[in-house]
Amino acid sequence: MDFGFTAEDERFRGEVRDWLAAHATGARDRRAWERTLGAAGWIGLGWGVGGYGNRRAGLTRQVVWAEEYARSGAPPRSGHIGENLLAPTLIAHGSEEQKARFLPPIAAGDELWCQGYSEPGAGSDLAGIRTAAVREADGRAYRVTGQKIWTSLAHEADWCFVLARTEAGSRRHRGLSFLLVPMDQPGRIEVRPIRQLTGTSDFNEVFFDGAHAEEVVGGEGDGWRVAMSLLGFERGVSTLAQQIGFAQELEGVVRAAVESGAVRDPVVRERLVRQWAELRTMRWNALRTLGGSGDAGAPSVAKLLWAGWHQRLGELAVLVRGAAASVGPADWSVSSPYELDAAQHLFLFSRADTLYGGSDQIQRTIIAERVLGLPREPKGAV
Repeated sequence: MDFGFTAEDERFRGEVRDWLAAHATGARDRRAWERTLGAAGWIGLGWGVGGYGNRRAGLTRQVVWAEEYARSGAPPRSGHIGENLLAPTLIAHGSEEQKARFLPPIAAGDELWCQGYSEPGAGSDLAGIRTAAVREADGRAYRVTGQKIWTSLAHEADWCFVLARTEAGSRRHRGLSFLLVPMDQPGRIEVRPIRQLTGTSDFNEVFFDGAHAEEVVGGEGDGWRVAMSLLGFERGVSTLAQQIGFAQELEGVVRAAVESGAVRDPVVRERLVRQWAELRTMRWNALRTLGGSGDAGAPSVAKLLWAGWHQRLGELAVLVRGAAASVGPADWSVSSPYELDAAQHLFLFSRADTLYGGSDQIQRTIIAERVLGLPREPKGAV
């Protein structure tokens, strides 16, 4: 794919770079940072529609923004789930009232979202979910009961979009609905952080005990179609920004290999070169599919590529440092027992890359069934 930037795109790049240099330095509070982005119109560039407080930008400028953001060292985003997943789904399937209610607060950085899909018994197999939503007596709202797991940023979120079973006795992908649930419901919603290998808790368990929900997107029983549409938005421009971060991590591993002398080992050199070559290949693949290739397996192929690559990079990050990789950056103390440096954090966190967002096994099953037309994997009764 010929993906060149015009002179206008490069002028836009300069504007982006200057703005980030002026505002990102020293930004630490992630919610306040979302509001700073929103006030300048930077949230919602790729929505394809305006009028909600967001700027509109074509595909190349979306790439420019994503790349420059990744290079700037700006804080990790808290609002990306609402901006990049829920908002495009509402634009495609929501009512005009739902768009008017939810898109402006997302664009302003005022309301943060989390995703209620996976469950303890239905991780990557979404059709097996058991969380139930029952109509209230007035027929206008639902009571949601069940458990979701691996819910990123649920401890910060104001709202959660929840895939729930609204038809009693339904099985698999039938009888599901896509609900919008406010998180501030004491006694009805409980969020429990999941402590990870890194010592942090980005993921959570969420328990719904009769939680109140008034909004359903796409109509009752149409949740599977809406949910699958949303999953299609998970890849795209953000993949290129992710690769900028990967390139920066790879540069750090190469520096560490030179400093430790590990680069003199021909096996290590071969692995470093392979990481570089595979990263270039991932970029070309992302550019090839950016505009929509019509390839049903493209998202799964992309996930398989980057997840395994990043996990191998984490292994290299500690390998090139030798014994020093087993020692933390600070002395142990009761108040701070779990200090990690960047390489150690990369190694430990990347162990989850081949699991979250759909495990490698699930991605291969999707490719086998939907692309290659192989016999479907047997599913247990739900």
